This record gives sequence, C-alpha cells and structure tokens, in this order.
Amino acid sequence: MITGALRETGRLFALAAEVSRAVFRRPFQFREFTEQFWFVASVTILPAALVSIPFGAVIALQVGSLTQQLGAQSFTGGASVLAVVQQASPLIVALLIAGAGGSAICADLGSRTIREELDAMEVMGVSPVQRLVVPRVLAAMGVAVLLNGLVSVVGILGGYFFNVVMQGGTPGAYLSSFSALAQLPDLYVSELKALVFGFIAGIVAAYRGLNPRGGPKGVGDAVNQSVVITFLLLFFVNMVMTAVYLQLVPPKGG
Repeated sequence: MITGALRETGRLFALAAEVSRAVFRRPFQFREFTEQFWFVASVTILPAALVSIPFGAVIALQVGSLTQQLGAQSFTGGASVLAVVQQASPLIVALLIAGAGGSAICADLGSRTIREELDAMEVMGVSPVQRLVVPRVLAAMGVAVLLNGLVSVVGILGGYFFNVVMQGGTPGAYLSSFSALAQLPDLYVSELKALVFGFIAGIVAAYRGLNPRGGPKGVGDAVNQSVVITFLLLFFVNMVMTAVYLQLVPPKGG
C-alpha cells in the first residue's frame, strides 16, 4: 500500500512538472483555454458569491462576539477582514474550483481516456498534455485568481453588514480597524494561495482523469477521488503557506 501511494504521488508530481514545461511550448491552445476558462467561471461564480456571504457573516459574528468579550470591539473589522481575505476566500475558491470545475475536467479526460482518444492523439504525434491538460490547468488557475477577488469583496461586505446591523457596530470603527491592521501583502498572499490552489485542483483532476480504472465506473470513482485528494492537499498546502507567510511578513506596526 505504501509503495502504491508513493508511486501515485511520484506520477502526480511528474505530471505537474510536465504541465509546467508544456506551458511554454508552442502552439498554445488558446481556443481550448478560452472555452475551459468560460466553463469553469460559469459554474463557480454564482456559488462562490452565495457561499462567501454566510462565510463572511459567520466570521464577523464570531470575531465580533469574541472582541466584545475582550473589550476590543473596535478591532472587529480588521480581524474579520483579515480572516476572510487570508483564509476564507482562497479556500472557498479552491473548494469550488475542485468540486465544480475539477470534477468536470476529470470526467471529461476520463471519458476520453476510456474511449482511447488520448491513445489516438499520441499515435498521431499530438501530446495530450499540451493539447488538453495545459489549457484546463491554466483555466483553473486564472479563474481562481479572479474569483478570489470577488469572494473577498462579497465576504467583506457580508461581514460589514452583519457586524454593523446585527451587532450594533459602527461603520467608522469597522473601516478604521481594517486600515490599521491590513496591509498589501495580505492581498498578495491571498492571490498567491488562489493561484497555487487552482494549479493543484487542475493537476489532480487531470491526473485522475488520465488514469481511470475499470471503464465507466472507474471514471466516476476517479472523479470522487480527485475531489477528496484535492481537498486534503489544499488544507495541507494552506497550512504550510500560512505558516511561512506569518514568519516572513511581520504584522502591520510590528
């Protein structure tokens, strides 16, 4: 079991390296990239906006309750906004990219694999990785970066509404604490997380789609496995990136 897990991990990293090299090869499949970008965006924009509202509200309500107990209610805005921008927004985007876009990518590539379309492409001298995988991975990364901004804005607005309306906070204190605690590197690391998470979601979905087992049933199993594996990797990578960021970037005023 351990040997099989290590072998699968090595193949996954090998695919990631091959995709990274193939990005710079020509010709670039711009039409395929555009179609995949539009598809992933169309299935994730509305769910991301809807999910970010309760996320921002829950964070604002919880942080507001804690700060009120500690007598630091004026810092509710800054703390909740930092939590949304640094943690909640990239994770929401990544989970939706993996659950909606990644599952579709895996199912598409898996169905092509069991129909032996990819073998036919290789016989004709066409690289399936450059022709099919690279545009899908780049589309997932691009949508993740752009969607992260939307989720951050909607989440912050939701937190602002619930803090000011539900908990009796003042708009001035919410905005002033945000400007006192937040800094540009917080936005940079959020976008970097979204970019990395999109890459992981696309690579895992493509790998499982290229390696289904057992015919059509294997494609369904591969889709489920790709989503679960992506979720596990995302939370682990998020922990590592957050720890590194907190060590390298001092807090504002620190």
